[in-house]
Amino acid sequence: MDLSRFPRRCYTPFATPIEPLPRFSAALAASCPGGRGPEIWVKRDDMLGLFPGGNKTRKLEFLVADALAQGADTLITCGAPQSNHCRITLAAAVKEGLQCRFVIEERIAGSYDEQAGGNHFLFRLLGVEHITVVPAGSNMSAAMQAEADTLAAQGRKGYVIAGGGSNAIGGLGYVACAQELQQQLFDGGLQFDRIVVGSGSSGTHGGLLAGFLGNHIHIPITGIGVSRDHADQHPLVLKETQAVCDLLRLGITVDPAAVQCVGGYWQPKYSVPNARMVEAVQLAARTEGLLLDPVYTGKVMAGLIGLAREGVIGAQERVLFLHTGGLPSLFVYDDVLLGRQAVTNP
Repeated sequence: MDLSRFPRRCYTPFATPIEPLPRFSAALAASCPGGRGPEIWVKRDDMLGLFPGGNKTRKLEFLVADALAQGADTLITCGAPQSNHCRITLAAAVKEGLQCRFVIEERIAGSYDEQAGGNHFLFRLLGVEHITVVPAGSNMSAAMQAEADTLAAQGRKGYVIAGGGSNAIGGLGYVACAQELQQQLFDGGLQFDRIVVGSGSSGTHGGLLAGFLGNHIHIPITGIGVSRDHADQHPLVLKETQAVCDLLRLGITVDPAAVQCVGGYWQPKYSVPNARMVEAVQLAARTEGLLLDPVYTGKVMAGLIGLAREGVIGAQERVLFLHTGGLPSLFVYDDVLLGRQAVTNP
């Protein structure tokens, strides 16, 4: 597939590494039936540009390029109070000399704090122009459009970026990732039986699947839900995958069976810690020095661990975990991760 017809900004001048996790794999195997477990590797998209990296960087390469092509002077996006996507969008805006505005959805009442650390500290340090806070369940598209209308009345031009950067243009970032991964596997003589990825706003999961379909990469992608169970997540990923395929003019109808979504590991609520996430974050940190975040990658790795212990991921499999970043939010969950605060079980 040729992505050159789409405008693109380059924020990462290298392919993110693929690394084995032998000590993590051994520790996981010890807790699996028969003391045998899968061989786990990681693709370090937490090392992408727009420090400290993360999957949104890939999406923003195409979204920001589109914004610039349209003459925008301000990026407008939305997310939760500790949104990685908002932080990286702001970093891209700074890089390009643009302004940036957020609509923050307070998904848990009272969770927005003007003086919070983590990503919210970075919002202020990087110089976000304006933050509008709305209650859970608000129409985020309408709220972002209202920001764009306010700017238009001032003679400015805003560019609205969907939550998580998850639309067809943003999904191109993970089509590019699929191509990058395919080249890395060829160059390194590597084979994987499964890719495990977080599945939230669906841009990463859907874009990667579209890239696999378009590039004839026959490796199953298992998406671990970070905010929804299968019944609600599957149609979102299917829709995103199809939208990216249509934008690329692949001429294919995505088979619903190609979309694998697993729920059950994100409860009790999005961004609320649970014991399995804490175990996963601690295990990765203490075996490999690999830092996962509590909201996304920690729960995704908890899903991988759970599926291995259940035998859904076989002991003979070599699995690639896609690390999508999220480092700053670690620092607002320290009490939970160090055992000073109780969490929900499981």
